[in-house]
Amino acid sequence: MHVLVIGAAGMVGRKLLDRIAAEPGSLGGDIDRLTLVDVIEPVAPAPFASISVTKAADLSDPGVAETLIASRPDMIFHLAAIVSGEAEADFEKGYKVNLDGTRSLFEAIRLESRNAPYKPRVVFASSIAVFGTPFPDKIGDEFFTTPLTSYGTQKAISELLLSDYSRRGFFDGIGIRLPTICIRPGKPNKAASGFFSNILREPLAGQEAVLPVDENVRHWFASPRSAVGFFVHAATLDLDKVGARRNLSMPGLSALVGEEIAALRRVAGEKAVKLIRREPDATIQKIVAGWATDFDTTRATKLGFKAETAFDDIIKAHIEDELGGNVAA
Repeated sequence: MHVLVIGAAGMVGRKLLDRIAAEPGSLGGDIDRLTLVDVIEPVAPAPFASISVTKAADLSDPGVAETLIASRPDMIFHLAAIVSGEAEADFEKGYKVNLDGTRSLFEAIRLESRNAPYKPRVVFASSIAVFGTPFPDKIGDEFFTTPLTSYGTQKAISELLLSDYSRRGFFDGIGIRLPTICIRPGKPNKAASGFFSNILREPLAGQEAVLPVDENVRHWFASPRSAVGFFVHAATLDLDKVGARRNLSMPGLSALVGEEIAALRRVAGEKAVKLIRREPDATIQKIVAGWATDFDTTRATKLGFKAETAFDDIIKAHIEDELGGNVAA
């Protein structure tokens, strides 16, 4: 199997590669070639070093998608994107990367299939940002997409493209609507949702964090560990069971910011909680106000997707995976 990972240097991309390396055969077969691409050259996991090609490239640049698809990868993970806050701040860049890059990839696959039969599996990273207010109490997969951000709009259009290209038989695609991933390791990024991770990650490391919204803000979460599980499961899922509606909202955990903080207190103590500084940000508050808060993911759950059901477990997963089981605070 030839596997292509676009966005392989990102957090989810790196963790996906680690999971694949740790669990040979988890994608449904032996990997004999691995192509890793991102705007920053990715690093191949040691077990795959001899069969890997790593490239620094922007999928939205002319010719990049065609070059990647010319080698006919059997399985394609499309994880590359710029995050919500950056897409809102830079309109042109958001559409170039998040939409034009995706369309270029899908078109490259379609055109390659003209030469000889070719129908890869495409697993696409979408987002719950495709939904916009007003919301029902719980959002099901049948709820219409009316995003209120440019990022959400770019993902929603890409979802429609994925469904249509799959319907036409150009590839076998599935779109994974990720909850907000928490706790994201590393340094803060430009995502408007970044504070959800920051107010846990930094205090766990003994550092101060800023909370820009009220504690009564509710949101939908899953851990990086669960996110990787979504993609691995999607890679081998029988898509006949998914049917024509190829984009799925993933399981997750609905929680208030205050409940996040309460979980932090239970796991790491009051000392960690005291490192959170309240500093309201009107721009972040406005963006967050248009986001979904709770989902009915019966469809995805029946298809075998799983996520945490308690915020304590999300925090403990971060401590195990990123901090070696230790809390600085």
